[in-house]
Amino acid sequence: MSQSQTQENSSAMAKSPWPVVGFVAYSGTGKTTLIEQLITYLTERAYKVSVIKHTHHHFDIDKPGKDSYRHREAGASEVLMVSDQRWVLMHELRQSAEPTMEEQLSKLSPCDLVIVEGFKDAKIPKIELWRHEHDECAANPVKANQDHFIQAIAYPGGIDALNKPDLIKDIPVIDLNNIEEVAQRVLSIAGVLAK
Repeated sequence: MSQSQTQENSSAMAKSPWPVVGFVAYSGTGKTTLIEQLITYLTERAYKVSVIKHTHHHFDIDKPGKDSYRHREAGASEVLMVSDQRWVLMHELRQSAEPTMEEQLSKLSPCDLVIVEGFKDAKIPKIELWRHEHDECAANPVKANQDHFIQAIAYPGGIDALNKPDLIKDIPVIDLNNIEEVAQRVLSIAGVLAK
């Protein structure tokens, strides 16, 4: 395979059975709060929304001593917990690699939109959040200038803001404080029709 073919393959968009858009930003810029507001806004308008959330931290939704925990500790590779309210499948990676974005997307049930939080290197359409008062935002160039998967940037005030990032790429600017504007841009990027 030639070097140009390798570069083309490495920059290809991840395949998804569902429309998807990700949010990337430094910790503390408000990704989770914005996504929570966005989910509420969209679900109130009858969109079925799913979320993939990345964490860099060791986490466990199970509790020591519970049956499901004991099953996993005994070596079960998967434990499916079911109630009349919800179900959750816990899959132990053990020494395996974290699943790719395509593998994660394929595990979701049908939906109108998948929102991805984190996964800054994912090859999916993304929106970057930026705040001038955030130390890391102020000290570093915006990711959108290097990442061609970032298709919009959102910051307080949008195009009318007094403090703006040094953006050298021509992409839409969104007012981070206007959830309707954010939602419309998300739906547009993801190719989701209005309801």
